[in-house]
Amino acid sequence: MKPLERIAFLRKELSKHNHAYYVNDAPVISDFEFDQLLSELQELEIHHPDLFDKNSPTQRVGGEVLDGFTAVKHNYRMLSLGNTYSPKDLHDFDVRINKLTDDNFEYVCELKYDGISISLTYENGELIQALTRGDGTQGDDVTANVKTIKSIPLKLKGDYPEKFEIRGEIFLPIAGLVQMNEIRIEQGLEPYANPRNTASGSLKLLDTKEVAKRPLDCYLYYLLGNNLPSNTHFDNLQKAKEWGFKIPSEIERHKTINDVLIFIEKWDAKRHDLPYEIDGIVIKVNDINLQEEMGFTAKSPRWAISYKFKAEQVSTILEEITYQVGRTGAITPVANLLPVQLAGTTVKRASLHNADQIEKLDIREGDKVFVEKGGEIIPKVVGVELKARDLFSQPTRYITHCPSCSTELVRKEGDVKHYCLNAESCPPQIKGKFEHFISRKAMNIDGLGGETIDLLIQEGLISEISDLYLLEKEDVLPLERIAEKSAENLILGLKASKNIPFERVLFGLGIRYVGETVAKVLAKHFKTIDAIITADMETMIAVDEIGDKIAESVILYFSQQKNIDLITALKNSGLQFVSKVEDTSKSEHLKGMRIVVSGVFNIFSRNELKKMIEEHGGKNVGSISKSTTFVLAGENMGPSKKEKAESLGVNIVNEDEFLAKIS
Repeated sequence: MKPLERIAFLRKELSKHNHAYYVNDAPVISDFEFDQLLSELQELEIHHPDLFDKNSPTQRVGGEVLDGFTAVKHNYRMLSLGNTYSPKDLHDFDVRINKLTDDNFEYVCELKYDGISISLTYENGELIQALTRGDGTQGDDVTANVKTIKSIPLKLKGDYPEKFEIRGEIFLPIAGLVQMNEIRIEQGLEPYANPRNTASGSLKLLDTKEVAKRPLDCYLYYLLGNNLPSNTHFDNLQKAKEWGFKIPSEIERHKTINDVLIFIEKWDAKRHDLPYEIDGIVIKVNDINLQEEMGFTAKSPRWAISYKFKAEQVSTILEEITYQVGRTGAITPVANLLPVQLAGTTVKRASLHNADQIEKLDIREGDKVFVEKGGEIIPKVVGVELKARDLFSQPTRYITHCPSCSTELVRKEGDVKHYCLNAESCPPQIKGKFEHFISRKAMNIDGLGGETIDLLIQEGLISEISDLYLLEKEDVLPLERIAEKSAENLILGLKASKNIPFERVLFGLGIRYVGETVAKVLAKHFKTIDAIITADMETMIAVDEIGDKIAESVILYFSQQKNIDLITALKNSGLQFVSKVEDTSKSEHLKGMRIVVSGVFNIFSRNELKKMIEEHGGKNVGSISKSTTFVLAGENMGPSKKEKAESLGVNIVNEDEFLAKIS
């Protein structure tokens, strides 16, 4: 057999055996036989470099040393799911879903793997990019590392679309963690704490050869693209399995939320028997058309939710209750604990949330308390062992004055938190607003950190954010631990931050409820800070993803003269308060129109049609009402939607008629 033919044969055979072992968990040959075939292929490829193929099984071993990871924008936002912890919350979710659609629908239930979310892009059947979730808008390109994971196919088989994305979870099986820790202990190193953190750290290693040594695995669970094989999520996954992806076999479809709860109960009991860790169940609407119609909030899809299992719990002694002051003045009581191991980490402190929680659980210093990790991340006190309580124990008296500035605390009606309203001179609030403003996701000012902020405040050089831009090198040089080079870098960092885009400046202002995503939405919609300042409640809530709570907070912020003065000062310093995002509008043919898109289309995808609606001045809405201008209907439009449109007298137009409207 000629070298070309033998290489082609070996690549095909090894890929087949890789799939059988890592995806199907049904090996056909022994590890020894596999290694012999792989060694033969490596030898042939060394002698025939002209026959190199980046998708060869030999490329799984890594060997590339990376300089770092490049941030890449997601084609589709990669949002996290809303969490629920009780059957009641799940019933509420079901009620909300039923309000969003009149059509019959079913749920798909999946295990929630405790790993690292990943988005894989395939083009012409080849893996071309792998991105982490990042901030949901952009993620790190970890393609080189992901290619070492043997359960992820480098080349697909079958009738796959020309280009698509598939999302899933990279995780470390429990046996893999045990195996890695045995080696570390032999080497005299500390064992890794838990599978999730180890998987996350592995994916961020800069030496792909080291990543290849880690027994990482991956389940895929969501398909994205314009030419998907089916209009249902479940069927798309079954098709993806045929292309070579490792798709979980535990996925089930259910008609009612009660059936979903039975699925949850089953896996809550069986989860400890699995070879990997799960922390809950994900519930999704199966119909992709309905998913698109239901849309998203600023942070998560409306058509999916995760049900989290009860967290791991331990008991320890609450030694002292202290109080933290946040940048908004919110007071958070903190339990200082006798150190205890919980979910692979040592816990010394835990949140007590607020006064109501302390009173409800009757939490006292000296108590034996139960601690768990809320959402498996943040430790919190969830109960007290009353039988172990000291007879002379006294109830906790919640503080009445700020622990930092002694200002009397205020608790507004309907708010669970106490607040210190002394924003002008309360040290933690002053420092907090500066740290938020200079943070990486806001202004990202090089050379300026928390310690330097402390020094600048102590020396009276800054009290308002705008004071940062009045600093000169000569002001900074006399400060302790500030050398000439550090002073130069700080001033240069401030100068460079004047080019930071509007949405990040808006986020950096620290307006309550205005996170990264909301700031981007507001900047994109209003274009300028002046338009946001003058917007009334009706104008604000008309913006997609902006609800009453956010709107009220933004309007309240800009109703205060001190904040208007701050914006004026920052404008004068040269910061960006106008969106530089290119205006993509093409006409105003659809101006003021509210349009529902429903069904499957022949010429354009649903996303392309929605984009066209916005480009021509229209607004996409999710459900039909009296205010709907028309329904853009494709094939398989839901009968109940059609009936509702007809009963309300809402016009139904097809794809050709719509294109005529905007031409």
